[in-house]
Amino acid sequence: MKSLFALALLLSVALPAAALAQDLGAPIGEDGAVEKTTTDASAAQAEEGISFTVTDESAWSDIGIAIPAFATDRERATPANEAGTGALGREIARVITANLRNNGLFKPVGPDSLPQPAFAEITAPAFSTWSGRSAEMLVHGYVRARDDGRLVVGCYLYDVALQNELVREGWVVGPADWRRAAHKCSDLIFSRLTGESPFFDSRIAYIAETGPKDRRVKRLAVMDSDGANHRFLTLGSATALTPRYSPDYSKILYLSYVDGNPRIYVYDIGTGKQTLVTENRNPTLAPRWSPDGKSILYSMAVAGNTEIYRVPSTGGQSVKLTNSPGIDVGGSYSPDGKKIVFESDRSGSQQCYVMDADGSNQKRISFFGGRCATPEWSPRGDQIAFTRIAGDFNVAVMNTAGGNMRVLTRGWQDEAPTWAPNGRIIQFFRTEKNTGRSGIWQVDLTGQNERRLPTPVDASDPAWGPIRP
Repeated sequence: MKSLFALALLLSVALPAAALAQDLGAPIGEDGAVEKTTTDASAAQAEEGISFTVTDESAWSDIGIAIPAFATDRERATPANEAGTGALGREIARVITANLRNNGLFKPVGPDSLPQPAFAEITAPAFSTWSGRSAEMLVHGYVRARDDGRLVVGCYLYDVALQNELVREGWVVGPADWRRAAHKCSDLIFSRLTGESPFFDSRIAYIAETGPKDRRVKRLAVMDSDGANHRFLTLGSATALTPRYSPDYSKILYLSYVDGNPRIYVYDIGTGKQTLVTENRNPTLAPRWSPDGKSILYSMAVAGNTEIYRVPSTGGQSVKLTNSPGIDVGGSYSPDGKKIVFESDRSGSQQCYVMDADGSNQKRISFFGGRCATPEWSPRGDQIAFTRIAGDFNVAVMNTAGGNMRVLTRGWQDEAPTWAPNGRIIQFFRTEKNTGRSGIWQVDLTGQNERRLPTPVDASDPAWGPIRP
């Protein structure tokens, strides 16, 4: 089992002296800016007056949505798709369909089984066509290639029964960022129909694992929320562990073991540079950001006793927050930064505790049987996700006082939950029984909609980042 206590023992073994001090691969750089469109005399008809409006806050579920291919004003070549803007419009509709299908709230039908609307229909849908297909909602959109090489993508949501436009928005993106436009359209639809915050235009950091069990290579990697655009950030010469995005998305915090010494680094996404925050000779675990990005929590074992510390994110003097016999591990801030949830075995077994941000008022909150590990506070502030260990390892949630505990997964070894930016979906990694293979999965708060995200190699320790700027 890969509990944090077992991990602490694993990490106490020094890496070979040949491990490189610099393990970064080629910097990924930051993506191009995504701009909202404005009315422009040269813009196509469908681009006029694009804005965000909400007239109904009702929550929707199990809704039928038709998503035909996005139209184009004229077929043009684009680096985003060798076949041109028409083919790209179909790909965008496919991404939106997959996004909405995988969250469990909607019943989308994608472009491959729907008629292709003409460009003029984007702002004037033939509603009779769609009402005959049992579509309650209709997504129309367009792709237009600009002379500067960038793309304009428009997105429209219609209520078919009322024959009414609900919302429209458009974006200007570079050719490499066309998937971001699809995610932003998905976010627009999701927010409009549920009244909840979006999450599709976000990224996930995780640990990519390769090699035999006794010589496992663990590399820092990132991907989009749907598993696309996968990239490795480190080379694998040093073990990378437990990544976390900064609250402003600009950096990734992670733990690296180089020459046997644990080091906490902050990787700058825009420049590809990394900064050393702290280095210890003692086993170190689970670095986590504070909500304001100014501090980092981490756990460190000294003479067999593990405590939680806080250090400035720019480096400096560490402050010890816990001081109990046993093992205090983890540490996840509440969204307002006033509380910290963590795990400890001070009661004789792994359980979850809450304390004030300065380390005071420590109290146990888990009393439901089994063990409680790897807790993480919801971005909404109302729940805590954790690994419940009761024979198997499973992902569960409870309120911030430890009540209303619900088990969401039923795998053999599901652990290390991380929240979507809107607090509705939880990601975790699952290890297969007998094979030891691991992958990233997600589940919504109903526990009824599970799916695995595609990764090129085994994957663990996911960390869902915030919505991208």
